Amino acid sequence: MGGRYVVIGGGLAGLASAVWLAEAGMDVALLERRGRLGGRTHAMRAEQVDDLPDNGQHVIASGYEHLFRYLTSVGTRDFVVFPKRSTLRWPDGRKKVVQTTGFGAVRTLFGVHPDATVADRLRAARATLRLGWQALHPPADLADLSTDQWFDRVGMPAPAREALWDWLALGIAAEPVTRGSAAVFARVMATGFRMGVRHRTPVTIGYPTVDLDTLFVTGALRVFGERGVDVRYRAVARRIEIEDGVVTGVLLADGSRVAADGVVCAVPNSNVAGLLDDLPEHAEICAAADKLGYTPIVSTNLYLDRPLGTESAFEGLIGGTGVIDEVFDRQIMHGRGTDRGWLYCLTTSGAYEQIEKAGDEIVTEQMALLRRYYPAAVAAEVLEAQVVKMPRATFSQVVGMDSLRPPQRTSVPSLVLAGDWTATDWSATMESAAQSAAVAVELLLDHARERA
Repeated sequence: MGGRYVVIGGGLAGLASAVWLAEAGMDVALLERRGRLGGRTHAMRAEQVDDLPDNGQHVIASGYEHLFRYLTSVGTRDFVVFPKRSTLRWPDGRKKVVQTTGFGAVRTLFGVHPDATVADRLRAARATLRLGWQALHPPADLADLSTDQWFDRVGMPAPAREALWDWLALGIAAEPVTRGSAAVFARVMATGFRMGVRHRTPVTIGYPTVDLDTLFVTGALRVFGERGVDVRYRAVARRIEIEDGVVTGVLLADGSRVAADGVVCAVPNSNVAGLLDDLPEHAEICAAADKLGYTPIVSTNLYLDRPLGTESAFEGLIGGTGVIDEVFDRQIMHGRGTDRGWLYCLTTSGAYEQIEKAGDEIVTEQMALLRRYYPAAVAAEVLEAQVVKMPRATFSQVVGMDSLRPPQRTSVPSLVLAGDWTATDWSATMESAAQSAAVAVELLLDHARERA
C-alpha cells in the first residue's frame, strides 16, 4: 500500500488529513494557497505590545474525539484544560457562578437565572427534557424550524433562554436563534448525549492554554519534518485532474502540476469552485457549496491598562445586547504576564451588523459593553486593539441549509472531500473539520488496501 497523496488546503481539516496520511506511511504533499498554515484558526502578532494573540478565541468540547486524536498525533493534547466553573454577569452587577464539568453541569441546563422562580425552573426542566427527547427523536418538521421556534415549541421559559439556551444555540450554529437551524442544534445535542452515555460523563467545555499556532500548527510541522511531508506555500490549486475515473494530479495556478494517486480536497465551501470540474457530480457539490453561504464572525483583542476583575477564564455577559457576549481572560487561560497590558478577547458570532463597521467603531462598542458589566473598565484605557473581521468565517447554518452538506466520499474513490462544511455529526466546529478529515483519510486508505 502506498502512492502519492495530495492534500489541498492547510486549515485544520487539511492539517489533520496530512498528518494521518503521513502516519499511515503515505507520501504526502500539502498545498496551501497562503504563506502560513492554520486556515481560520491561527495566531497573529500584536506589534505594539509584542504579543501573540489569536485571530479568534475558541472553546473546545470534551466530546471532540477526532480533534483530540489530532492533538495527540501532533503532541499538544495536554494544552487543553476544562475549568470546573464559569461566570455569568448581568449589567446591574449580579452574577452567577455555574459549574461546567461533571453532573453539576447537567443541573445548569435546568435554569441558572437569578430571577428564575421555582415555576420557571420546573418549566425549564420540562422543556430541557423535551429538547433532549426531540434531539434524539427529531420531529418530521424540525429541519424547517429555527432554534427560536423550537425553544418556543417545547416551552423553554425566558429566564432559561436568557441565561443559557440562546447562548448555546448561538455558539453551536454561529447564528442568532431567529436564523439558526433547529436541526443543527438538535444533532449536536444528540451527539453530546450519546457521548455522555458512552463515556459516562457529560460533555463539558474547555479551552487551549496556548496560542492556536502552538496548538495546531507547530506540532504538525514537526510531524511533517519527521515523515517527509512536502509542504508547499503559495501553491494555488486550480483543478483536480481525473482521467477514466482515477485521480492523476493537481493543476496549479502557475501552470505546474503535482502528480497524485489520491487527493483530499480540504478547502472551505467558498473556495471549492473550479477544483472539482473533472468530477461527474461537480455541479451538484458546487451548487451546494454556494447555497450554504457564509456566516460572519468578528473577534476583538483588547489590551487594557488594568484588569477587569474577571473571576473565570471565560464569562458570559447577559442581557441588553440581543445575544450573549463572552469575555475571555487570556491571563487566566494562558498564565500570561501583564507587563504589556491585560488581554481580553471578545468574539461576536453571526456578526451581520458588526462586520460592516470600521475597526475603531467596533472597539468603541466593545469597550462600552465592558463598562456596563465591569466597574474597572470605566477608567480603563486601551493600549492596543485588534479587530479581526471574517465575513466568510463558516458556512451558514440557517434553516434549510444543513441537508446540503456533501459527504466526504465522491464518485471517484481516490478523491475525497474534507472540511467543517461537509456532512458530519457536528456544526461548523473544529471537531467537524477533524471528523471530516478522519473519514476522508479512512476512505483513501480503504481504497489503497483494495488496490494492493
